[in-house]
Amino acid sequence: MNWIDSHCHLKSFYDKEELINVLSSAADVGLKKFINVGTSPSDWSVYRNLAEHHNNRLYYTVGIHPLYVDQDWSASLDMLKSFWSLSKKPCALGEVGLDYFRLPSETDNANKIVNLQRECLANQLELAKELKSKVVIHSRNAFEDCFSIIDEIGLDWNKVVFHCFSEGLEQLKKLKSRGAKASFTAMTFYERNYKIKSALKWYGIEDLMIETDSPYLPLKRGDRNANEPSSIPAIGKLVSELLEQPLDIVAKKTYSNTVEFFNLN
Repeated sequence: MNWIDSHCHLKSFYDKEELINVLSSAADVGLKKFINVGTSPSDWSVYRNLAEHHNNRLYYTVGIHPLYVDQDWSASLDMLKSFWSLSKKPCALGEVGLDYFRLPSETDNANKIVNLQRECLANQLELAKELKSKVVIHSRNAFEDCFSIIDEIGLDWNKVVFHCFSEGLEQLKKLKSRGAKASFTAMTFYERNYKIKSALKWYGIEDLMIETDSPYLPLKRGDRNANEPSSIPAIGKLVSELLEQPLDIVAKKTYSNTVEFFNLN
């Protein structure tokens, strides 16, 4: 079986000179392709270089993650756009979005952060619209605002994937009705995450993508070891059991869906 990790962050392994071992462990369980997802200018060039070195195996995206948005975010936009003039282009813009999970309790400070995130997201989505690129959305406690801004910008919903889907059935139906995709992590199967699991059960396998979000979101909540792409088959097995689909079909569909969505061929 061939597997693909649709969303990972391998810079920490690269920095610790562990990447070769991580890729080898992943290859041992059938992983053929990985998408390194950029979060700030500090990782964009690393991921581009890795994609060049591991051609047709490692791919990359560039974007400003909401938690890395600061007063100077606009200075990074020109650099972001320049990656599309390279021979090894990103396969998507992202991850971008909104994250309201740890806003300060003081209202004025919270509002400033929210406004910065919203402005940065809107500008990045305008750029994605101009570039006709796929978009990886990060939405945490901010689904309705993310949804509204994408609508306001007039982005093609067929080019949008909400990574690490963490909402419920109502929100997933809204995304599907627009033509957007959702990608699921091991977090779906954490204890008490019934609403995410129910949403995945409804979503089914037809448009499904899976991801590790490595080095985050281990298979078991609370595991302090860094999560690796090699856990993708284990996530696939959990999906297989939930959807009552053979494991080889889960591998085949998630692989082909990801390759098709991100135009990896």
